[in-house]
Amino acid sequence: MQTTFTPEQLKDPGIQRSNEILRTCVHCGFCTATCPTYQVLGDELDSPRGRIYLIKDMLENDRDPDAKTVKHIDRCLSCLACMTTCPSGVHYMHLVDHARDYIEQRYKRPFSDRALRWILARILPYPMRFRLALVGAKLGRPFARLMPDARLRAMLEMAPKKIPPVSRNDDPQSFAPETPRKKRVALMTGCAQKALNTDINDATIRLLTRLGCEVVVAEGAGCCGALTHHMGKTTESHATAAKNIKAWAREMDGDGLDAIVINTSGCGTTVKDYGHMFRNEALAEDAARVSAIAMDVSELLMQLDLPEGEDQRMVVAYHAACSLQHGQQIKTYPKDLLKRAGYTIVEPADPHLCCGSAGTYNLMQPEISKKLKDRKVRTLEAKNPDVIAAGNIGCMMQIGSGTHLPIVHTVELLDWATGGPQPPALMDGFDPRSEIPMLR
Repeated sequence: MQTTFTPEQLKDPGIQRSNEILRTCVHCGFCTATCPTYQVLGDELDSPRGRIYLIKDMLENDRDPDAKTVKHIDRCLSCLACMTTCPSGVHYMHLVDHARDYIEQRYKRPFSDRALRWILARILPYPMRFRLALVGAKLGRPFARLMPDARLRAMLEMAPKKIPPVSRNDDPQSFAPETPRKKRVALMTGCAQKALNTDINDATIRLLTRLGCEVVVAEGAGCCGALTHHMGKTTESHATAAKNIKAWAREMDGDGLDAIVINTSGCGTTVKDYGHMFRNEALAEDAARVSAIAMDVSELLMQLDLPEGEDQRMVVAYHAACSLQHGQQIKTYPKDLLKRAGYTIVEPADPHLCCGSAGTYNLMQPEISKKLKDRKVRTLEAKNPDVIAAGNIGCMMQIGSGTHLPIVHTVELLDWATGGPQPPALMDGFDPRSEIPMLR
């Protein structure tokens, strides 16, 4: 694609990177075949190719974004299926992230939009605030139908029926390996996940220590910054990410780290991009170091000696989170690990398509999100599984709200198969008010 940015414009690092990306696009349209929003809406401007044209026009002409451009950029899930499909290697993620930052700086949204985004940015990345909000949403859930705004209804409806107690395993500390130490790793405990489902981190720690890892929860680490990053709130997202970089760099410079392990794939995609995000900032070197050793939990487990299990007599429908299969290009590891542990794995039709969660997308674009969720649930249930497994808390909440099948994280099943407790989601009559299995 030919571009006409001026030398003055190209002095801006964001414009410079976007120019590189735009020039790799050859207009082929392969991306439209795998774009969920294009399949749902049928509008060329709701495809990656259409959005690329809108972004190019906006940036080249240095113009303030208009409502039409913002609407179509906002409808993008950032599922990154287009990047998997693209034969030219167009790095759409960096391009749309830059466009969102540009829009945030130069476009004044309607008051209701600004208010919603402010609330989400001030609540979701903070576990205790999020817990309080979930309690409020749970109380307001019976009145959801009375809400005039579909986004407010979505916020109330997303509240889980049961809110788990706080897990003290998420506090800064170190967990010793149960066998001779193979690796020392930092676990990213996240933010929203700590409020929505404490079983995931607990199972991850049990599994990794059982397989010979010392697991460290670093002092000062928290939200990865993805939620605000994808809203275009760059200053906020970088401030949050910087805390992680400093916390993990201290561990790397202290007793050392072999990996930073992440069990929420949406966070993993962002942490692996810290090197790019901070390329022109003082933390550039440490950010690059962090990104270099960041791993999805499935990547780390492939390096460890996961024992081969007997037949678990359980059919698991594996949902591939977009941030894992497209954002990190990890497609087979979770399935390979589950098969090794003794589970029978099935996959839904069109596994490359998004479930509609996409961070805060299901709250800000509830109509489109619901269509994608309904389709994903239909394809998963069509396989008649005993349980659904995924590697991202957002997907688990989204799919779980549309099916009666139990849904668990991949590590919960692997933990169970190697000597851990049965995942609570699989227990009959499970009451989250009862004690969650703890390590100490």
